[in-house]
Amino acid sequence: MWLNLEFLSWLVLIVGAIHCQAYVYHTFVIKETPYTRLCSTKNILTVNGQFPGPALHVHKGDTIFVDVHNQGNFNITVHWHGVKQPRYPWSDGPEYITQCPIQPGGRFRQKIIFSTEEGTLWWHAHSEWWRATVHGAIIIHPKKGTKYPFPLPHEEVPIIFGEWWKQQILAVYNEAIFTGADPNVSDAYTINGQPGVLYPCSKPDTFKLKVDHGKTYLLRLINAAVMDILFFAIAKHNVTVVGTDGDYTKPLESSYVTISPGQTIDVLLKANQKSDHYYMAARAYSAAPLVPYDNTTTTAILEYNGNYTPSSPTSLPNNLPYFNNTNASVSFTSSLRSLADKNHPVRVPINITKHLFFVISINTFPCPNNSCAGPNGTRLATSINNISFVDPYIDILQAYYGHVNGVFGTNFPDFPPYLFNFTAQGLPLYLQTPRHGTKVKILKYNTTVELVFQGTTLAGGNDHPMHLHGHSFYVVGMGLGNFDKDKDPLRYNLVDPPLMNTIAVPLNGWTAIRFRANNPGVWFLHCHFDRHMTWGMDMAFVVKNGKGRKAHILPPPPDMPPC
Repeated sequence: MWLNLEFLSWLVLIVGAIHCQAYVYHTFVIKETPYTRLCSTKNILTVNGQFPGPALHVHKGDTIFVDVHNQGNFNITVHWHGVKQPRYPWSDGPEYITQCPIQPGGRFRQKIIFSTEEGTLWWHAHSEWWRATVHGAIIIHPKKGTKYPFPLPHEEVPIIFGEWWKQQILAVYNEAIFTGADPNVSDAYTINGQPGVLYPCSKPDTFKLKVDHGKTYLLRLINAAVMDILFFAIAKHNVTVVGTDGDYTKPLESSYVTISPGQTIDVLLKANQKSDHYYMAARAYSAAPLVPYDNTTTTAILEYNGNYTPSSPTSLPNNLPYFNNTNASVSFTSSLRSLADKNHPVRVPINITKHLFFVISINTFPCPNNSCAGPNGTRLATSINNISFVDPYIDILQAYYGHVNGVFGTNFPDFPPYLFNFTAQGLPLYLQTPRHGTKVKILKYNTTVELVFQGTTLAGGNDHPMHLHGHSFYVVGMGLGNFDKDKDPLRYNLVDPPLMNTIAVPLNGWTAIRFRANNPGVWFLHCHFDRHMTWGMDMAFVVKNGKGRKAHILPPPPDMPPC
């Protein structure tokens, strides 16, 4: 079904290019490895035995290959979070969206095409909840011959936030699926794989960042946590935000950072305080009522080099916001701005050809005899426009281009079926029950999209970090309460909005994004809280081919995992 003259001509060009260009190859071996945390040892799924996994270093515009070998006992996929993969969704990684999983003993050579991204991104497993331990940094350096839009830092340090369960993560996942309830919260947060001194059996291995007085350090923050938005701060130090999600921002000095699961933020730290030891700390932001969360705090140590008698850190950063401080979360995120200089132009779509309004909700499904462990004996669910997504039996990408019928529907609605006061209290219970479905939204090539995410108070409400594959988008507006289609667009930032791939929709609020659908293929949209994605807060976009060879999807690799 693929073979035609145009395809063969493209294939000749591709094969020729491969022979003319020296690509870099990496090997990722997925396997179980024993790790000890919180006084006990368990086997976790890792890449090359490392937790967090190995960092990938590339330059802007590079193309690399990663050979993924699954030597574990479970199906797995790997996603290159924030890498747009122009015209090549085949290696994007979400299970049953762009590929079937790599089965135990299987392998898949994934081609990762970097284009406009520069800064920090990350990679992670994209099946079940394996990304709890299968993840690592992607460091995208400026193209050779160019430089950062800020003074060269003395050192660059990835800071990866994660979560740790004493249980096996598969047991946590299976229990949540079986009972229909919220999953057990983690037993610890981690910084670069270590819980920190506030947890038992953790002090000797606490991560330490050693600095020289007067020098500046680029910290590449990555939130790999499965469940929670985090606040991060360093005692007696401010940081300057210079990038997020693989794009530069106007410098923003702040005493703390709010970072959502899936998001990356680059900050400059100036070592300008008295030589001593200081806590770096992160804890959850979780303002939703009745939603369980891990209320512990992970720490690392900022340690100045030199000859002095250090004092032991005794208090957390006093600038670390409290767990339910919605204003602190929204204020930080809404203060981000694109760099918007001559080398980093802003291209916000102005003439919108497709308006989408997506209501994102926590829902419930009834259970026989109220036998589930969700609210009032129900099973927890999530939805977009009242559709709770169901994984198909083969991946949507191959089904769409292979013309396989019956895998998905194409009538995903532009607007919700019911209009009501989305953020009111005491909404009728009948609104909580969504429909099951596997539906996609089809967009013509080069469509300019405005998408408004609207949160609700159904089943309690929550924040929702929404992530779009295959594209970056401009965050043009954000607010609390219901979106007002007449008033709120008047306050949009169309001059220098941040360019992102993951954005939190605030509790009982809304977020507006704009993007150009100029990347043909099938692309996933989902909440980056794994429990919400598992419960159905996801869907897929199909961006159709455009006119001309450069607006067509590239052909698939020969070793796509079988379904």
